[in-house]
Parts: sequence; C-alpha cells; structure tokens
Amino acid sequence: MDLTSIKNPEFLKHLSLEQMNRLAADIRRFLINKLSKTGGHLAPNLGVVELTIALHRVFHSPEDKLIWDVGHQTYVHKILTGRAGRFDSLRQYKGLCGFPKRSESKHDVWETGHSSTSLSAALGMAVARDLKKEKFSVIAVIGDGALTGGMALEALNNIGQLKKDMIIILNDNEMSIAPNVGAMHNMLDRIRSAQKYTKAKEDIEYLMKRIPAFGGRLASVAERMKDRFKYLFVSGVFFEELGITYQGPVDGHNLSALIDNLNLARKRKGPVLIHVLTQKGKGYRPAEMDLIGTWHGTGPYKIESGAFIKPVAAAPSYSKVVNDTLQEQARKDDKIVVITPAMVVGSKLEGFAHEFPDRLFDVGIAEQHAATFAAGLATQGMKPVLSIYSTFMQRAYDQLVHDICRQKLNVVIAVDRAGLVGADGETHQGVFDISFLRAMPNMTIMMGKDENELRNMVFTALQYHDGPIAVRFPRGNGTGVKMDRVPVQIPIGKWEVIREGADAVILSFGPMLRVAAEAAKALNTEGVHVGIVNARFLKPLDGELLNTLAKAGKPVLTLEEGVLAGGFGSSVLEYFAEHGVQDLAVDIMGIPDQFVEHGSVRELWKELGLTADGVCARIRKLIKKPVSDQKHVKRRITLP
Repeated sequence: MDLTSIKNPEFLKHLSLEQMNRLAADIRRFLINKLSKTGGHLAPNLGVVELTIALHRVFHSPEDKLIWDVGHQTYVHKILTGRAGRFDSLRQYKGLCGFPKRSESKHDVWETGHSSTSLSAALGMAVARDLKKEKFSVIAVIGDGALTGGMALEALNNIGQLKKDMIIILNDNEMSIAPNVGAMHNMLDRIRSAQKYTKAKEDIEYLMKRIPAFGGRLASVAERMKDRFKYLFVSGVFFEELGITYQGPVDGHNLSALIDNLNLARKRKGPVLIHVLTQKGKGYRPAEMDLIGTWHGTGPYKIESGAFIKPVAAAPSYSKVVNDTLQEQARKDDKIVVITPAMVVGSKLEGFAHEFPDRLFDVGIAEQHAATFAAGLATQGMKPVLSIYSTFMQRAYDQLVHDICRQKLNVVIAVDRAGLVGADGETHQGVFDISFLRAMPNMTIMMGKDENELRNMVFTALQYHDGPIAVRFPRGNGTGVKMDRVPVQIPIGKWEVIREGADAVILSFGPMLRVAAEAAKALNTEGVHVGIVNARFLKPLDGELLNTLAKAGKPVLTLEEGVLAGGFGSSVLEYFAEHGVQDLAVDIMGIPDQFVEHGSVRELWKELGLTADGVCARIRKLIKKPVSDQKHVKRRITLP
C-alpha cells in the first residue's frame, strides 16, 4: 500500500483482517527504510504497529481522544493520520516532529516528550467531557516504564476514585528507554504469567451472579469468595483494587484480539485497563535482539547489517568522560554512588554499572525520587552523583530546592544534555536549568569549555566542594583536547581569561566559547579587538574579574546557550547593578522567551542569532563605533 496516500484513519473501518495485517507489514517496512536515513525512535514504533491500527479501527480520531504517553511511539499514528509523506523530514529543521504536536495535526490532542503524563491528561479530558455533557471516548496509551513515574501512580489513584469512563492501554514491552526496574515491573511480570486470569475471573463472576440473593450475608460471602479467587491467579490485583477494571494480558501483535478487547472496553462503564504485551523492535532483527536500549532512539543505520552510520569521533562523548571520571574516582573513594532515572545507557553509565553494580542505582522514570534519594544518601556521609538530563531535571525542581539545597547537602548533579540538543526538539532542549538552578540558595553551577575541564570539574565537585553542585555538559562529543594525566582541582568561582582584548569582552562558557572565538577572529580583521573569558562558574560569579571589567570601562557581552530570563547574562547585570556600576555598556545574548523546536544545533543557533555573525553585529552595536573608523584609541584591559 502507498502509505503517502493515506489522508485520515477512516479507511481502516473498511479493511479485512488480512488487509490490516498486510498494512502492518507495509508500515514496518516503511519505518525501517525511512528511519535508516533520518534516525529516530525505531524500536518503540515497531512495537506498536498493530496496537495503533486497532485503536484507529475501533475509535474515531479526533472526536475520540487518543493520548500517547512520552510520544516515542507515535510514528504509526502519524502515518495513519496522513503524515507519511513528510517522513523524509522527520526530526529535521522545520520538518516533521518526532513527538505529538497539536499544531501539526488535529489528531494530536496532547503534546508530550516527558513520560507519565497521559493518565492525568486523559482524566482531565474525561471530566471535561462529562461536565459539558459530551459523548466521546478517551484512551490513554502508557508504557510499563512510564507507569513507574510517580505522576502516573497519582493519576491512577484519582482515576479509581472518580470512576470516569476511560480506557488505559498499558503497552507492556518490559522496556522503557532501557530495561525496566522496580517493584512495579516485578508486579507486571507476575501478571504476564497469569494469562488465564481474565477468563477465569469472568467465569467466577458469572457463577456468583447465579447464586440466589438469600440475604446480605450470603451476598457478602459471595463477594469475598470472588475477591479471594482473584488472588489465586494474580499476586495483588493492583489495578482492580484501585477500582479499575482489568483486561488482559492481550497479545499486542494479534489484531483480532486487540480489536475485540478494545470493543469490549468501550462498552464497559468506568475506567478500564487493557494490558497489552508487545515486543519492542518487532519486525527488525537488530532491534528485536536489543537488550539494553540501543535501538530505542537511533541515528541513521544500514538496514542490512544494523550498523549505525556515525562519523568517526576524534574525542569521547561528554557523557562518557563523566562516566570514566566517576569510575576513576570511585576506585579510590567507596563513598561515591551514582543515581540515574532510567538513563544508564543514555548517560553512558554502563562502565560504572559494570564495575560497581552495588553502587549504581537505576530508580526508573522517577526523577523526584532520584533527587530525594540522593539527598538521603548525602545525610549519611555518602557522595551521591545524580546523573540526569537537563530536561528531566525540571521534574525534580521541588526536591532540588527543598531536600538538597535547603539542607546544603553534598550532592553532585551531573546535568547531561545541557543546552540545545537538536532533533528531539522543544520537550528536550536543556535551556532552562541555569535559570532555575541559579535561583536556589547554596547551589554552585559550572560548565567546562572542553572534555578535559569537564573531567577536572567532576573531580573538584567530588573531592573539594561542600554543598550542592551542578556540573553541566552538552550532548555529543568533546573537542579532542589533550587530557591531563591526573585530574586537577579548579578553584570554585574563578573564571579563565582565554583572550585579551582592548575594545570589548565576551563572557561565555561551554560550546558558546567556540562561537565567541569565531566572532573575535572575524572582528580582529576589522580592527576590533575583543577579549574572551571562560565564565565557567555560572554561580558564584567571579566578582574580582567583573570588578576589573567595570573599572576598565569596556563593553561586556554575555553569550549563553540558555534562556535569557534569569540566566547567566541576567546574573551579570544583577551583579553590576548591585555594585553600583552604571556607565558600563553591557549586552546579553541567549535564547529569547520562546520554546525552541527541532533541528540540528547549528541550524538552531542560526535561527536564534547565536552565531559568529550575530555576535559580531552585537559587538559593533555595543561599542558604538563604525567599523571603518580605524583611528580609535585602544586601551588594554588588564585581567586577573
């Protein structure tokens, strides 16, 4: 079938079972082929092909509301709702988004990129429907990994209380981004083994109803018999005890069984959970055999071999540098432990996990718990490292404030994917953490200019700092610099002068220092001499150096890959205002008050003006001197 001819999912209502199975095979081939060129979330989508077809066969989108948790698994949904023709642009600049996007299609009724939100959103829609006296179905699709998130459990509690008509599809493939962990995973494993539970439960309910109601006592005995019967089949009927009708387990690749169960659930009153068993990566052998999450989200690959197409990196990834440093220090210090919210693979922590399996704690998709767990460890003299993506750290804001910073605990926060991350777009750009971390008392924030400085920062944070400290580092590979033979301590709060300049000074850090260097080189050809400072500590600021700049009276430009509101540039302006500096020309560059969509990092830099040309233009305006005027008086800034 030509998938690009699909305009909406209504055509599914007229297909035979055989035709739908052929469609499923066509979709798998399409995804394997297209993603081999663009990259993307291959394995999650291959696992939900039949489930997505069945959902659109039974329900009427967008009148019926299909809500996808996390959003990693919505490519099939996008194909069936008329977007197959845009897959060549998947996750590319101005192209098809890799997650649900309301502005992209009326069939995307909920936007997501973080896990465990679908149940709360679905309940909100169901309540709104009933208050408005409308008629439509609400279906939330959530994975077993996302079900470990505290927000999902809070929602289940409320769903069981309100008893609204809604359907929960538990897509159980025993993996999220990596293999799932925890008691919830173990409970689901027991349910998987109880394949005959639903049929037996229905049989016993039928028999109980046939007992004549001779009085309340007999009816009560019958009800207790039914409840106890359930426990013969399932150890702890978790969902039914919450007041949610359970159906399953159902083979997630059997279209007939899926359609039958969806039709049954649609007719039932109150909340219903259908437990669907799927295979992540189904239909593509390399993805099917993946046991650690490598095929969850990929770059381009060779279809025949499954080999990834990557440029040969001259340097290790920043995440790998952090892992290696942690391993190196953990061999000497048995108080060092690492906590990660389901990101062992993503943050390249496999080496630490292998060498110190009893000192790495994967807590699942539970960022709030991860932060407070780290705080508890710190109270007992341990040295916890919370390894977490910037975008996911947002979910633990209160725990960072209340449990870590307020108590001034020695927790090292390794902030992975700090700054723009590119293809994953709005929900994953790590651009807010400077702003919200900077507002927290007792917090220290730093970011290295390269992988060697990053290594030294991790070492410093572990061995020479008291209190909470965040070490930021970007996605991707280092710059290829020579590494120190042994790590060295970096003085907390001290910046580094990289280049002297007589006309203006750029304060920057991390990847933006390379942009600053390009701009300084270009301006030098015009006779404008700009200094560059590696402002590696975002909190505390280097007051001594800032005072020197103020006395020199030369213009200052701050440059950051983070939001301007409350960011690094704001902190410099605050410092000068607090110290009565009035006549100094200061400008700040960063990300304006907007969400940043997907595209390559360099494309996004260009869109935001965070380029050498953009910096040059701001410097020219800042010094208020025509470029053609080469007779200006130069006064050298002496920096400490």
